[in-house]
Amino acid sequence: MLMMLGPVQFEILPFNTDSYSHGTEAGFAEKPVLGARPILEYVGEGPESWTIKARLYPEKFGGMGQLTLLSQARASGRPQYMMRGDGALMGWVNILSVTERASYLGRNGVGKVIDVDITVKRAGAPSAGSFFSLLADVLLWTR
Repeated sequence: MLMMLGPVQFEILPFNTDSYSHGTEAGFAEKPVLGARPILEYVGEGPESWTIKARLYPEKFGGMGQLTLLSQARASGRPQYMMRGDGALMGWVNILSVTERASYLGRNGVGKVIDVDITVKRAGAPSAGSFFSLLADVLLWTR
């Protein structure tokens, strides 16, 4: 496994992620000062986000089901757990967007190569009650 995002596992096949980027920010309040540059006051951590780039070859290896799971997780609006393949815990994130680009369309209109860009942002951990509700959602999605 290369990475896991909620119910979706990115592996070599069928749903492969070949790169991701990670960005963090610091939060500052800008205070205007007469005749000088504004003073920046540190107010804490800012947003933390990831962009995951993935690719699937549905005609050869399948993977459309994983793409559907990803869309369902995004549409739920609930935080999803993200983990890297080496076991590094990335924490809870919300899926902000999923963008698909299909190329080499087959007769049925499905691309032979589908590139997927996923944008996620750090979220707070769900409450205990919400956590079990998330597990129930995953069980429903994977049936």
